[in-house]
Amino acid sequence: MGYGLLAAAIAAEVTATTAMKYSEGFTRLWPSVVTGLGYVLAFALLAQTLKTLSIGTAYAIWAGVGTAAVALIGILWMGESAGAAKLIGVALIIAGVVVLNLGGAH
Repeated sequence: MGYGLLAAAIAAEVTATTAMKYSEGFTRLWPSVVTGLGYVLAFALLAQTLKTLSIGTAYAIWAGVGTAAVALIGILWMGESAGAAKLIGVALIIAGVVVLNLGGAH
């Protein structure tokens, strides 16, 4: 259950961050509303996740997967550069989350 809530929290955060780009500095109503609601939902779901998962594990996954997902959305759908440094950075974020989870069981 905890990982399902965490996945939903990540999806809400990624949606909110993506909508923020389209809000144009919060000058467009609907993307701004989606941003606000998405972050409220993301934090509410993350809070529920912390009832069953350790804070270090949950936050590492939430922040790492969210960051990597938003970076990939920027590359794939928003025309951002996909240079080697950026792709290596995304890979390192994912590797860091994996390593934290492997060490988190103790």
